[in-house]
Amino acid sequence: MNDVVYVEWVPAGTLIKVLVGSLSLLILCVLLITFTAGVAFQYPLLIVVLASPLAFVLFAFWNYRGIRIQVTDKELLANYGLFNRKRILLGDIVSCEPTKASFGRYGGVGVRYGTDRSWAYTASFSSAVKIILRKGKPFVFSSNSPEEICSIINQTKSVS
Repeated sequence: MNDVVYVEWVPAGTLIKVLVGSLSLLILCVLLITFTAGVAFQYPLLIVVLASPLAFVLFAFWNYRGIRIQVTDKELLANYGLFNRKRILLGDIVSCEPTKASFGRYGGVGVRYGTDRSWAYTASFSSAVKIILRKGKPFVFSSNSPEEICSIINQTKSVS
């Protein structure tokens, strides 16, 4: 059984929350205007057309609301939403270093491919951890405590 050494939840950044909130509010206002103007009763399909983007935006935000990081005595787990799960054996890690998840390198937040050929799970444009693997591309993920994660990974690797 794997003993959990470290767990962290990295929520989506403020910029993402503001953008999603603003877009949702805009779509909601358009929906309310169509109801109050009586247009929604004349064209019921319009409700579906307007409500679908709102549902999509809210689901996407809920799904990518943050990254769950877990380090056990054997592996590193990074979960970003329902569909993006990364499991790395500690023995496959060559090095671990703190870095920044910059817009210039990844072009945004989410599941990204960087200009440095790394895969990234970024929740904001701030602190992150870069994992260099024996095989495959480097993996980067947002973290509030990148130094602590790297220290734990390096200590756990040396004990194993």
